[in-house]
Amino acid sequence: MSPVRRCSRTACGRPAVATLTYVYADSTAVLGPLATYAEPHCYDLCAEHSERLTAPRGWEVVRLTDGSAPARPSGDDLEALANAVREAARPQERAAGGGGNGARGVDPTEGGRRGHLRVLRSPEP
Repeated sequence: MSPVRRCSRTACGRPAVATLTYVYADSTAVLGPLATYAEPHCYDLCAEHSERLTAPRGWEVVRLTDGSAPARPSGDDLEALANAVREAARPQERAAGGGGNGARGVDPTEGGRRGHLRVLRSPEP
């Protein structure tokens, strides 16, 4: 017996990636990530059949996403990333007196440092 579960559709031998269950009381078909164990009243589907799944008239299809799958970045994610880069590039105000760094000198052209990135000031003419 093969350890890889196969698609339940007739004549399809592709590996299963999703499990389909029905909630008859709510007229709902639920398509979610591949179940841990094969259940007798559930159907394992390959990627192609899970994408093309349709429900009977009057039924609703609920597609549950797998938390381990990488999500596509939204516009809000990209905007948050751009704001973080702008914040990192903003020159930081240094406390008066230098804070006593001792042996380490401060480069006058360096505006700020965050992690492995440095912001350099433009040289004055």
